[in-house]
Amino acid sequence: MLASFTLAVQFLTRFPLNIRIEFSDQRLGQSVLFYPLIGLLIGSLLALLAYFLPPHAITLNAALILGLWALITGGLHLDGLADCSDAWVGGLGDKTRSLAIMKDPAAGPIAVIVLVLLLLLKWSALQQLISSEHALLPLLIAPFLARLSILILMLSTPYIRENGLGSTMQQHLPKQAAQLIILIALAACAWFFSVYIVLSILFIIGWIRHLALQRIQGMTGDVYGASVEIIEVAVLVNWVLVYG
Repeated sequence: MLASFTLAVQFLTRFPLNIRIEFSDQRLGQSVLFYPLIGLLIGSLLALLAYFLPPHAITLNAALILGLWALITGGLHLDGLADCSDAWVGGLGDKTRSLAIMKDPAAGPIAVIVLVLLLLLKWSALQQLISSEHALLPLLIAPFLARLSILILMLSTPYIRENGLGSTMQQHLPKQAAQLIILIALAACAWFFSVYIVLSILFIIGWIRHLALQRIQGMTGDVYGASVEIIEVAVLVNWVLVYG
C-alpha cells in the first residue's frame, strides 16, 4: 500500500519524491484510494502557510496561498478544467468533437475566461476566510472533498477513453474500499463541519456527472480535474456563505 500511496503523491502533486516503484495496474487502481488523503496533505500545507502569514496583509496572503495551491499540483486540475470548458462549449454536444478538443493543448477564450473566474472566486473567498476565525478548516476540507469527488465519479460513471490512464484506474479500483472511504468521509464532514456543505458538494458532483454524460457520455481525466477545481472553490464559497 505504501507503493500505491507514493504513486498517488507523484501523480497528484509536484513533490520531488525520487522513489522508484514497480508499476502495476493493481497499484495504480489502489492509488486512487489515497486521493482524499493527498487532498488532506495539500490542505495541511495551505493551512500551515495561512497560519504563519502576517495578519495585516490579507490580500497578499490570499494570493500567496492561491499561488502555493497551484504550485503544489502543477496546475494539473486547472488544465483539466480548461480542456473541459473549451470542449463542452466548442464541442456543441458532439462527443467526437468534444473529445478531440479536450486533447488539443491550446487553450481557447472560453477556457481562459473560466480559469480567470474560478481563480478570482478562490482568491476572493480566501480573503474573506483569512479575515475570519474559520480560515484553516476550509483550507483542509476543500482539497480533501475535491479529491474525494474523483472516487465518487469513478464509482458512478463510466470512463470513455479505453486506453486512458483513468480507465486502468477505474478497472482496478477496489470498489468496496472506495465506497467505505466515501461514506466515512462524508459522514465525518457532515457531523463535524456542515451537513449543508456536504449536500451542496454532492449536488455539484451530480451536476458535473450529468454534464459529462450529456456531452461525452462518460468521464475522462479532464473531467476529474475539472471536478477537483469546481469542488474546491465550491467548498470555499459555501464556507464563506455559511460561516461568514
